[in-house]
Amino acid sequence: MSLFHSSDHLKEVLGGFFEMLGHHPEVGPKLLASRLILKFIYREPDLAITIDLTGEQVVLSFNDTEKKPVVEMSMKADTAHRFWMGELNLVMALARREMTAKGPIPRILQLLPIIKPAYKIYSEYIKEKGLAS
Repeated sequence: MSLFHSSDHLKEVLGGFFEMLGHHPEVGPKLLASRLILKFIYREPDLAITIDLTGEQVVLSFNDTEKKPVVEMSMKADTAHRFWMGELNLVMALARREMTAKGPIPRILQLLPIIKPAYKIYSEYIKEKGLAS
């Protein structure tokens, strides 16, 4: 059974998490420095989250078909949960096709050291939300 019981629930949880990261004093400025537009396409349940890091602050949009991402990642929603819990290695997930990526893979990999603190943040965030990990 999926951790996320609907697209709205996924939007609330992961959207809220991405919003929190954007305001995090350590992670937010480093993400913005990447100047990327990222799009995460989730299934089971279905939702696309676009994260625009090109401005002064992080801007999220949902199921956006207008904004052109530099990097697009596709995966099951539970795969994203496992990634943010620190239970899934990005390179291995890409190799196993648990995640697929479009765009410059080196730019994606450059984000890994930036988001390393996010694993702990996500784990705490999930507990605050009352969700099993």
